Amino acid sequence: MSMSRPSLYLLSLPAVAALLAGCGGKPPSELVPPRTAVAAIDTPPPEYPLALACAGVGGQSLLQVEIGPAGTPTRIELVRGSGNDELDRLAKEAVQGWKFRAATSGGAPVSQSIQVPVNFTPPTVRPDACFALDAGRAPAS
Repeated sequence: MSMSRPSLYLLSLPAVAALLAGCGGKPPSELVPPRTAVAAIDTPPPEYPLALACAGVGGQSLLQVEIGPAGTPTRIELVRGSGNDELDRLAKEAVQGWKFRAATSGGAPVSQSIQVPVNFTPPTVRPDACFALDAGRAPAS
């Protein structure tokens, strides 16, 4: 009684793809680029009025910002205010001018919504210009 050895077949990738296609299977498809998130490019700080800084008025404005495919904010909503309407307004104005690298899906830019905290921190050491404001004079430039 003789035993036969099993045969070993080596197939190339195109041959496997052809076999799969003939069986109703699908050949391997192109790789889809991974999704990417928004990234900040240019985010200058907001204007911080000297009078508010000197008075120790600060806080954090939390904004919901939709970044469009062009990398610019298309919608900005206040999620949580700083406690000062002027600071919240200045935060929105600053973020409106910010630049981002848009999120991508499948390699194409898409809109993505993110939350952005904008902080207004009063100086720990009072600037000299505050003393001029206290005295009712315009601060020296």
